[in-house]
Amino acid sequence: MEWETVIGLEIHAQLATKSKIFSGASTAYGAEPNTQACAVDLGLPGVLPVLNKEAVAMAVKFGVAIDAEIGKRSVFARKNYFYPDLPKGYQISQFELPIVGLGHLDIELEDGSTKTVGVTRAHLEEDAGKSLHGEFQGMTGIDLNRAGTPLLEIVSEPDMRSAKEAVAYMRKIHSIVTYLGICDGNMQEGSFRCDANVSIRPKGQEEYGTRAELKNINSFRFVEKAINIEVERQIDVLESGGKVVQETRLYDADKDETRSMRSKEEANDYRYFPDPDLLPVEIEDGFIEAARAALPELPDQKKQRYIADFGLPSYDAGVLTADRETALFFEQVVEKSGADAKLCANWVQGELSAALNKDGLEIAQSPVNAEMMSGMMQRMADNTISGKIAKQVFQAMWAGEGDADAVIEAKGLKQITDSGAIETIIDDILANNAAQVEQYRGGNEKVFGFFVGQVMKASQGKANPQQVNELLKSKLQA
Repeated sequence: MEWETVIGLEIHAQLATKSKIFSGASTAYGAEPNTQACAVDLGLPGVLPVLNKEAVAMAVKFGVAIDAEIGKRSVFARKNYFYPDLPKGYQISQFELPIVGLGHLDIELEDGSTKTVGVTRAHLEEDAGKSLHGEFQGMTGIDLNRAGTPLLEIVSEPDMRSAKEAVAYMRKIHSIVTYLGICDGNMQEGSFRCDANVSIRPKGQEEYGTRAELKNINSFRFVEKAINIEVERQIDVLESGGKVVQETRLYDADKDETRSMRSKEEANDYRYFPDPDLLPVEIEDGFIEAARAALPELPDQKKQRYIADFGLPSYDAGVLTADRETALFFEQVVEKSGADAKLCANWVQGELSAALNKDGLEIAQSPVNAEMMSGMMQRMADNTISGKIAKQVFQAMWAGEGDADAVIEAKGLKQITDSGAIETIIDDILANNAAQVEQYRGGNEKVFGFFVGQVMKASQGKANPQQVNELLKSKLQA
C-alpha cells in the first residue's frame, strides 16, 4: 500500500522580553538554578499575575507579519496538569480565544515550487520550569528559572506531507521571528523548539490517521530525522496488522528512535477554564496598525529585493535572506567593498559558510567580520589578488593573522599583472614543452589547461589568470 504522511507542527518561540509574562523576574539565560523565580512564578499563595504588555505587542507583530487574524478580545485560561516543574499545578495559556487566529505563510520546496501552509493560531502562554535528571544520582532536580517565561505557541494546520516540508516551514517561522526581533531563535538554549504531530493514511484517503506527537525537538536536523523515523514506525505497525495509538513520544537522538512517553491527552483532560486572576485582553485597531507600520523588511521581501537590486539568482537570494544575521553580513560586504554582489554572495555562501560549519560557529561569532571580508573583496576587485590567492588570504584571516592587506603584505601574495613578466614565464614554458605546443596546434585543445597550470605553478599562483589565458592563446595561435 502507498502511504501519505500528514504533519502539523506546534512551535514554541520564547519571546525576547526582559521580564516574564506575568511577573517582573528576569528572563536572562544562564543564571544559577532557582535564582530568577519570584513569588508569582512559584505560585505562592496570595500573589497575582500582571500581564506583560510587551509580550502582547510581540504576538501581535507576529500575527500581522503572517497576515493572520488578530483577536481583538483574547482570554487567558488555566491548563491544569500535574508535573514537578509546574509549581502552580496549572499553566496559564490561551484556549478558545487566542491572540492570533488564522494566518498563512509560503514555503519553498526543493524543486523550487512554493507551497502555502496554514497557521491555525498563535497563542501566548507561560513556560514551565525544567527537570534536571543527570545532576543528582537517583533524584531529579527542579530549576524554576524558566517558569513564567513568555512563549508564543504557533500551531500549524496539518498541511505538510514530508519531513522536508516540515523543516522548510520550521525554518521559515524561525526566520520570521528572528527578523521581527521577537525571539532570538537559539535552539540550543531552548528559545525555539517544536512538537511534531505525525500520522499516515492510505494515499487518496481524506480522513486523517491516528497521530503521535513528538515532543520538544530542538534542531532542524532532528526534526527531519524524528519525523522520518516515526513515519517508518507507523507504517510498520499498520502493515503488520497493528493499530497506531494516539500518544506522546520522545525522540532519542542518541539511539535515533522515538519511544512512548504517555498516552496523548485531549483538551478536555486539561480542564481548561478562564483564569479568574486575569482580565480579557482588549486590543484596539490603533495598536494593531502600529505593529503593522513597524514591521521590518521580512525574508520574502528582502529576497525579492536581492533579486531585483543585486541581480542574484533566486536560490542565492533565498539562502542569504533565510537568516537575518547572514543577510546583514552580506549587505555590509557589498556596501563597503563595492564589489560585484554575485562574487560577494559566492564567498558568504561558500568559503565563509563552510568555515563556520566546520568550527560550529554562528555568523555573529565569525573571526572574519564583514569589514575584513569586504577588504578582501576590494583586493579581488582591483586585481591585487586572484580568487585562488583569496582563499589563502581568507584562511590566514580566519586564523587571526590580520586583515586582507596585512596578510597580502606579510605573505607577498600580490597578483602579477605585469604583462611583460607573465609573457616571460609563458615563453619559458612554451620553449620547454615543444611537444605539447605541437599537440595544441595540431588540434588538441585540451593541452591548453596543461599550459595554464604550468604558468600558474611557475608564478606560485600569483599570475593574473585572465591575462594568462589571453597571452597564452595569443602566443599558441601565432
